[in-house]
Amino acid sequence: MEQPPGETEKVVERHVKLINKYGLHARPATLLAETANGFGAQITIRKDDQEVNAKSIFGIMMLAAESGSTLVIRAVGDDAGEAVASLEALINKKFNEE
Repeated sequence: MEQPPGETEKVVERHVKLINKYGLHARPATLLAETANGFGAQITIRKDDQEVNAKSIFGIMMLAAESGSTLVIRAVGDDAGEAVASLEALINKKFNEE
């Protein structure tokens, strides 16, 4: 069972706009999940009212986020800042697609 973040746990949240041409299809979802899995923090991605585990490719794909969508990346843990920064950079580089 997940515990709520304690007073000493780091929580980082950022709003990021998808700017790649095709949004979150299989390849970007895989890159996001692989990147998220490199961190110990608990990481979620939210689009509108749907929130998924950022370490799950299928969860990310379930967001059906199209180009222009705004995502909220939230991480809780010691490496939360680095995790969010890495995911944000990947999105801002358009998943190296263009």
